[in-house]
Amino acid sequence: MEVSLVRYTKDEKLLRLAIYMQGDAGGRSLRDIQSEFEVSRRTAERMRDAIERVFPQMEEVATGERIKRWKLPSRTLNNLVSFSAEEMVELDNAVSIFKRDNMEVQANILNVVATKLKALQNPQIMTRVETDYEALLEAEGLAMRPGPRPKIDEKIMEQLRESILSMTKVKIHIRYRTSGKTGYQTICPYGFLYGNRHYLVADTEHPISGTFRLFSLSDIEKVSLRNEGFVRQDNFCLQTYAENSFGVFQEEPFDVVWKFSAKVAADAKEYQFHPNQTLEEQKDGSLIVSFRAGGRLEMDWHLYTWGNEVEVLEPEDWVGFIKFQD
Repeated sequence: MEVSLVRYTKDEKLLRLAIYMQGDAGGRSLRDIQSEFEVSRRTAERMRDAIERVFPQMEEVATGERIKRWKLPSRTLNNLVSFSAEEMVELDNAVSIFKRDNMEVQANILNVVATKLKALQNPQIMTRVETDYEALLEAEGLAMRPGPRPKIDEKIMEQLRESILSMTKVKIHIRYRTSGKTGYQTICPYGFLYGNRHYLVADTEHPISGTFRLFSLSDIEKVSLRNEGFVRQDNFCLQTYAENSFGVFQEEPFDVVWKFSAKVAADAKEYQFHPNQTLEEQKDGSLIVSFRAGGRLEMDWHLYTWGNEVEVLEPEDWVGFIKFQD
């Protein structure tokens, strides 16, 4: 029984490798195989040779590099590839996460991809997994994450992506949140950072090495593509840039009432602290937010970021960072 199990495991790994080798037009190197499957170079060579024996149409990709790469022609495995209920559910979950985080453009694109993949699924296989798919989908849930939910224009995102891909400068028209005034600036877009707020990472028109700015996507009202290209700084890595800068405890729900000072009320108004929250603007410019939920410790962590600009009205017995400041 153990020998049989080992054989099936190897067969599954080779099928995964075949899919992996068809999935990149640029081909896969032995180093890629080692990294993807966590094997030694010798094992990677054996796996590559096994694929070549089963699929003689495997071809070496001419890249001009010293490192050799191989691939399987497209459609080689189309009739062998199917999608499990778990895989399809995770695609739906990814769409839901994008929507939760106010990334409608990405949610719509991924939703189209998921629909296309389901359409390619063998009808008989789809029928078999449908029951598991529906059960898993019902069992999945997403925790709320406090954060602003400003609207981002889909056309603006398309134009910025076009600028990034073509390395073309753009002129952005911005609404400055603090003053309410509008202005414009010519920039060189590099990428996006997604978090509680979503930002465009860009260099200035006349860049200084290592100097980048963040522009809130919700503050950009208009984008104009310029007929002028720019050269990306070779030493810039978006992931490294992002790493330079941040719930799910369960307990009995209770009534929550927070009062934000007039100084931060405009910012607090953009946040969704809870799906069923109510907002009450006060005559003095402050804002009262009310909802019912559990998770006292996580609330305290979040309230701490507002400093003295928030007051907990309910529960009256609240003990935490906010109370300790008094």
